[in-house]
Amino acid sequence: MRCEGNPFSRRGFLTAGALGGIGLSLPELLMREAAAEQKQYDFIDAKAKSVIHIYLPGGMAQQESFDPKPYSPMEYRGEMRTIKTNTGEVFSESVPQLAKRADKFSIIRSMTHGEAAHERGTHNMFTGYKPSPALRYPSFGAVVSHEYGPRNNLPPYICIPNVPNEFAGTGYLPSSYGGFALGSDPAQNGFKVRDLDLAGGVDAERFIRRKSALEAVNNSFVSTTAADNVSAMNTFYERAYSLLDTPAAKEAFDIEKEDAKLRDRYGRNQAGQRMLMARRLVEAGTRLVTLTYGGWDMHQNITTGIKGQMPSLDVALSALLDDLSERGMLDETLVMVTTEFGRTPKINPDAGRDHWPKVFSVMLAGGGIKGGMVYGASDSTAAEPEDSPVSPADLATTMYRLLGIVADKELMAPGDRPIEIVDGGKLIQPLMV
Repeated sequence: MRCEGNPFSRRGFLTAGALGGIGLSLPELLMREAAAEQKQYDFIDAKAKSVIHIYLPGGMAQQESFDPKPYSPMEYRGEMRTIKTNTGEVFSESVPQLAKRADKFSIIRSMTHGEAAHERGTHNMFTGYKPSPALRYPSFGAVVSHEYGPRNNLPPYICIPNVPNEFAGTGYLPSSYGGFALGSDPAQNGFKVRDLDLAGGVDAERFIRRKSALEAVNNSFVSTTAADNVSAMNTFYERAYSLLDTPAAKEAFDIEKEDAKLRDRYGRNQAGQRMLMARRLVEAGTRLVTLTYGGWDMHQNITTGIKGQMPSLDVALSALLDDLSERGMLDETLVMVTTEFGRTPKINPDAGRDHWPKVFSVMLAGGGIKGGMVYGASDSTAAEPEDSPVSPADLATTMYRLLGIVADKELMAPGDRPIEIVDGGKLIQPLMV
């Protein structure tokens, strides 16, 4: 890809015979051209410094959340009623706290793809690509880690509490760009992050000696071995040492440092404490945090299921938006709430809804996203997009652009195959500030 309208393009110089006229040698020209292309990739205007990706596994129903259909027949609209938001829109009564804060976020009601299987839907929503038998694509977090690397000695990509699925990995990128998993849940009593404490009996001096010895062994081994997993392990060790050597970075994982009242505001449960931990991590410097909450594959008794799962999400997500806003962080932190697909328009005989990838809803907030908007629309029974369909590639392209990453930049897959970060996605311009 070349910068558009570049008067110093290689072809322009050679065609006009202008090299000697302005005193540039060919190497200097090529260096300038390369720098211009690098600038296009690396320095586009970034609205967001970090992303918090909240993933709801199983497929959250659009009808019982952000796209209710109160005027459709009972077997389509379900048992839940609706609630007015502070912007005049209508959500399900399941999200009363978010309805009061609708001016802080936007909803896409026209997300769509064609994958009704859990694994394939998850792949779409973590990579922006349809699954392929020929190539495994990197997740959003791995790409961000590859493009930007660590900040403030914190891992650039962190998963709470663990890497949620196989599609949240590095794909064709080296393993060193994988997510750092906490290893336990921040909602647990006595929560500690795996591997962030020195082993018993190991003081700082002994730690330094061990580190030096291990570095000597690793350097010798890596110099004679080209295996990706060996290089990745060396990178992981280096990042772990940076964490252990940097108290401020290590402290970001200590959720006990938070005010007890703020922890209560988020909720002393999985949704609340995972989102609070995510805020701590992006505040300290992590570039992308992925967290999961709940199980939304509600084939039976969907009303009961929503009433059991949604209140904690509603409270925690509202607290996260308030907290980021109060700290002046919302404008530079993109909050993205996604799920693998939606649910069927019609209630099934078991009072549930089945898999439905044709249309579903996604929330975006902060980080260059306008507040108080609803983008796109589903039809009268939430069966398919009626207006402005949005694909996973469109969503991924928009997310990357807000981070300052050009989505059609080519990365190298095995065999020196150039692969675009996202293929064919379009920016969702009306949602962008």
